[in-house]
Amino acid sequence: MGNVGDGGLYGREPEVSDSLKTFGAVLKVLRDEAGLTQEQLAEQVGYSQHYIAGMEQGRRFPPKQLAGLSERVLGEFAARMLDAARKSLTRKVGLSSKFQHWAAIEEDALTLYAYECRTVPGLLQPESYIRAILDTGLPPLTEEQIERQVAGRLDRQIVLDDRPNTYFGFVLEQSLLERRMGGAEVTRTLLDRLLALGRRRNIEILVMPLRKENHAGPDGPLYLAETSEHRWLGYSEGQLSSNLISRPSDVGMLQQRYSRLSSQALDREASGELLERIRGDL
Repeated sequence: MGNVGDGGLYGREPEVSDSLKTFGAVLKVLRDEAGLTQEQLAEQVGYSQHYIAGMEQGRRFPPKQLAGLSERVLGEFAARMLDAARKSLTRKVGLSSKFQHWAAIEEDALTLYAYECRTVPGLLQPESYIRAILDTGLPPLTEEQIERQVAGRLDRQIVLDDRPNTYFGFVLEQSLLERRMGGAEVTRTLLDRLLALGRRRNIEILVMPLRKENHAGPDGPLYLAETSEHRWLGYSEGQLSSNLISRPSDVGMLQQRYSRLSSQALDREASGELLERIRGDL
């Protein structure tokens, strides 16, 4: 989310850029001209008030559907302004152009899959875990940078609430939970969040046990998304590289690997029991 860093795909968040702030200012002016509060606009276009606030503050990249959704609320001219403003947006260094595209895909996806062996994906991270990761990052971050990235990552997690019809599937290595990043209390908070999210109908969290002789993930993390047009895309990254994957044969390979990984992991019930057991041992 080209180095996403710190939390895998759902890791490093965009810094506030001038173009994002400009888009937010335009949105706010148009909303004010229509005599709407953030809450009223959010209800009309089908997004949360927090999402609208994030866009107006320049912290949230607007979805491509926003202009079309806002036309009946703000008018045709306003919709055209928003569409033009969105097309001119840029993000600061820290997110590659490939990940900017992926971030937009992720927000509108019908299905999202992730396999991680480095850190728990950012969508699943509680604030204390986010801070533990950022505190250990190199080169060290300033307090201002940490606060900005914490706020951005928490804001991004709204997708779990805003898209109840999107299916989210995660396969996590048990070692990520046994590592106790940030200490026992942080790990307890993390496990509580994983257990709570795992109870939702549209979120599946599977744990890959520590010992697995037949393992389909030696090449590292992988991410998959099904777009609203029912096209599948993939994303992968290393420490200083990232790849948005669209070639059908390559995406198919990632789908095969994720399918095998999910079948090799503990099932949903057993994964929940393991999470409970790990928490009890803290």
